Amino acid sequence: MLSVFAGYALAAGTVDLGVVAPLVGVFFLACGAAALNQYQERDIDAKMDRTKERPLPSGRITPGNALRTAFALMLLGSLVLLPRWSAIGLGWLTVLWYNALYTPLKRVTAFAAVPGGVVGALPPAIGWVCGGGDLLDPRIFAVSFFFFIWQIPHFWMLLMRVGGDYVQAGLPSLSAVFSRRQLSRVTFIWMLTTAVVCLVFPLFGVVSEKWIYAGFVLASVWLSWHAVAMLRTQGDRVAFKEINVFALLVISLLSISGLRG
Repeated sequence: MLSVFAGYALAAGTVDLGVVAPLVGVFFLACGAAALNQYQERDIDAKMDRTKERPLPSGRITPGNALRTAFALMLLGSLVLLPRWSAIGLGWLTVLWYNALYTPLKRVTAFAAVPGGVVGALPPAIGWVCGGGDLLDPRIFAVSFFFFIWQIPHFWMLLMRVGGDYVQAGLPSLSAVFSRRQLSRVTFIWMLTTAVVCLVFPLFGVVSEKWIYAGFVLASVWLSWHAVAMLRTQGDRVAFKEINVFALLVISLLSISGLRG
């Protein structure tokens, strides 16, 4: 929802009542997709300590009720987005990518997070088109690319925390492919890439204010410092919270830049 807000602010140059529909619509679509994901992975969730108390594996909700709830939420989200057909199309593309591609792909490869990163790239584009922006505008490509890149180290650092659960459930896991030291190195490169990507926003005309760009530079230096700290400890110090805070800082700066524009 926050990335939807940033996309809307950048395209519209203001925040008005028009932002409510994409925020609420994406909220319900995301809830429905998450519910459908838990229906799809109820057998896996039952095997992992982190997820075994979720409503489906714990028996608090039946699979049929979960499935009906998921589709009801997604239908509601689609209705809220009417008549913005481009936003509805992007919303359902996100759902299909998440539930029909990424979710089953997790059972096949430990690298599912790479194509799965597209799920994070689409919500800001929904906000952008709802704010009147052209979907082919290079500015939204740059913003969406940042969120695509960010998704990957975000997930892999979560994996560094709970990778044992994935192995326990029989899922392919990077923690089984790489040693912890190797995984920390790979994640380190992705963190640095995430830090650098937001620095190219001015090249695409996303931001023009010098003080906002200075904010991106400071945030990138801060994230890079935490990436180095993670590398030095060979993954014992996981910067999961820090990379999420970094995304929040980028979203805030993008939103402010859009409003000032």
